[in-house]
Amino acid sequence: MSIEQALIERSNNQCELCTNTDNLSVYEVPPVTEAHSDKCIYVCQTCKDQIDNSAELTANHWHCLNDSMWSQTPAVQVVAYRMLKRLAADNGWAQDALDMIYLEEDTLKWAQMPLAEEDDIKHIDSNGVVLQAGDTVTLIKDLDVKGSSLVAKRGTAVRNIGLTSNPEHIEGRVEGQRIVILTKYVKK
Repeated sequence: MSIEQALIERSNNQCELCTNTDNLSVYEVPPVTEAHSDKCIYVCQTCKDQIDNSAELTANHWHCLNDSMWSQTPAVQVVAYRMLKRLAADNGWAQDALDMIYLEEDTLKWAQMPLAEEDDIKHIDSNGVVLQAGDTVTLIKDLDVKGSSLVAKRGTAVRNIGLTSNPEHIEGRVEGQRIVILTKYVKK
């Protein structure tokens, strides 16, 4: 059985992310080491264009991830996780979904693997030190949090930071609130 035929059968001939039934095709979930249906998903053109960054992200379209993130298929879980990560900085619902998603250890490692274009992105703190996901940083300036009355005080430790696609931004929790922080205002 071909990969596409296996995916059609697994997905009931609909997009595995948004359930659309038009313009469906195979999407190999990177990094691709070998062609296999377990490493692919069946998606519509709208989802594929936004996954590949060739189209602007339409946040409303991706509300479908609230359902597809619970798929039993690891490849679908990986794409749902990656898209939620991309959407989380600007969309509270995506961050909430990301906080709820559960992935097996191997699936989580796959989802967190750097993609080719992400390899060149370096997050640098105020002292020129390269930041990694999971690091603990300290704020070097009082920061007003947009959309909130919270002021993140200088000297606050931000643990288990997350990296974004923008090298000038990191994500972290301050007083229980997930915020985006400029790297120039932190030190490792």
